[in-house]
Amino acid sequence: MIYHFLYPLHEYWIGFNVFRYITFRTAYAILTALLLSLYLVPWFMRLFQTKHWSKTKKAYEPQTHNSKIGIPTMGGIPILLSVFITVFLWSVLTNSFIWVLFLVCVLFGLIGFIDDYQKIKGGKGLSIKTKFGLQILSALIIGIILFKYLHFSTRLYVPFFKAFTPDLGYAYYFFLTLVIVGSSNAVNLTDGLDGLAIGPLSISFGSYLLLSYLAGHIKIANYLQVAYVPGIGEVAVFCGALMGACLGFLWYNTYPAEMFMGDVGSLSLGAVLGTVAIMVKQEILLMFIGGLFVLEAISVIIQVAYFRFTGGKRVFKMSPLHHHFELKGWSEPKIIVRFWIIGIILALTALSTLKLR
Repeated sequence: MIYHFLYPLHEYWIGFNVFRYITFRTAYAILTALLLSLYLVPWFMRLFQTKHWSKTKKAYEPQTHNSKIGIPTMGGIPILLSVFITVFLWSVLTNSFIWVLFLVCVLFGLIGFIDDYQKIKGGKGLSIKTKFGLQILSALIIGIILFKYLHFSTRLYVPFFKAFTPDLGYAYYFFLTLVIVGSSNAVNLTDGLDGLAIGPLSISFGSYLLLSYLAGHIKIANYLQVAYVPGIGEVAVFCGALMGACLGFLWYNTYPAEMFMGDVGSLSLGAVLGTVAIMVKQEILLMFIGGLFVLEAISVIIQVAYFRFTGGKRVFKMSPLHHHFELKGWSEPKIIVRFWIIGIILALTALSTLKLR
């Protein structure tokens, strides 16, 4: 909105020309979302406390988590609200990719909200079948918009191989659904300790902030031999808003947490992360940038498969992986910080592949 109001005035004063630059608007998007999140989270925290919208006990959590019962949840609402306000202020609203990301936030945020609300009211939340069904349907809607109306490329760009770009055709719909739904649930599984998911999410959105800017700059994209996607540079503003909002929420979600983001936050933020990875044509790098989420999801898959195959035996003391270390005696802050360090290493490793083609 600021761009549309102030940039046209550069004809009268050259100083307004600064609003043209994505880098400038991204920097202020980070700061705006950060400040909004710092302001909105306590407000929603107090509101949800009066409504008793608080965390309930999960069956697969250690007994030590009983102390977290009663802490306000659904902090994803102020996170998303901070992002929406910020993006409206600082982005070019005629960019189609921005509106697709808005839709992703709304669709997956609603799924998470319904699930959270049912749990808060004493229910078990959405069934696994219903939740997955809604997620798959939402991902397919996004795929149809991208490919039918925005004429998005169905080519898959593989790190390390500059000439190997297979065209998946209609199979890309399946791949897109796998990436978005998988990313959404992987983040949801990771969100089990104070700040464990929101910290790596900040790192991941910061990484894709850089990748979206590079992919939207034709000269840099050609130099680095990465896919050039016209208009995708504006997604850097959206990623900046997400990064800032996550950091603001981390202020209150860090150990000991004063608020949890709930499924409304983890499902929507995970889905947006997967969608951005697809948009910038760096889907495979998501396995590294979001490697921590991948490890957590794989630990659950291994645990469930091994349990069923062996008739009750376990690989881990408890899954997801962070619970395994909890039961081994690691303190919660130690697990969280060490996982953050792993997330930073994986993100840096992924970004280093830009020069390895």
